[in-house]
Amino acid sequence: MTQSAEPTLTQLFADLHAHRVATMDPAQLQINIDQRRELVETADRSAFVRPGDRLVGEVLQDVEGGTLHLGALLARGPVALVFFRFATCPACNIALPYYQRHLEPGLRALGIQLVAVSPQVPERLVDIKRRHDLTFIVASDRDNTLGRRLGIVFTANAASQASQLAKGTSLGEVTGTGTWDLPMPAVLLLDRDGVVRYADVTPDWLARTEPGPVLQAACTLAFQDAAHRAAE
Repeated sequence: MTQSAEPTLTQLFADLHAHRVATMDPAQLQINIDQRRELVETADRSAFVRPGDRLVGEVLQDVEGGTLHLGALLARGPVALVFFRFATCPACNIALPYYQRHLEPGLRALGIQLVAVSPQVPERLVDIKRRHDLTFIVASDRDNTLGRRLGIVFTANAASQASQLAKGTSLGEVTGTGTWDLPMPAVLLLDRDGVVRYADVTPDWLARTEPGPVLQAACTLAFQDAAHRAAE
């Protein structure tokens, strides 16, 4: 028998939402829905990172220890950056393993390094890498420094804050940042010069970038990179 194809990310997130509808307190679920809708409707898309922008001197913290200089990574080849929320985010625990299966192998074959980025402190963020045995780099963007530069950071709305505080914790305690700020999910492809060649930002964290368009853009980037090196 032919094995059926794995569902898309979109389908997996639809399943997650359906499970929440069936199991969550309706009022709590509505807070989540309203926050996501608010981001879609109010996000300042003019501020989002876009192709042609350049990143070179950014510094991240590898969850396995040590400082990660983007320039040093780029010296080895093009880089794909995947921004996500935090280690215990249910949607992130769907997306990152999915990217491990359906995105990272294709990128690696093209000579493109994958780095997943969250503002969560490294000692907590490392859990998602260990939980799923992720082979790509997972790194902390301290204080959302890079995320802010890319225009993808938002602050949880008042209802979301009140809901979490009622449970006895805060987002800042979960992430270790002391703030209610998170990045919107995003995928970037950078060439060796740090120039953004592909960018997709999804304000709704249950509507993330599928691997297909990223791999298509990655093929173009890899071709251009090979041509550039041949001309040197």
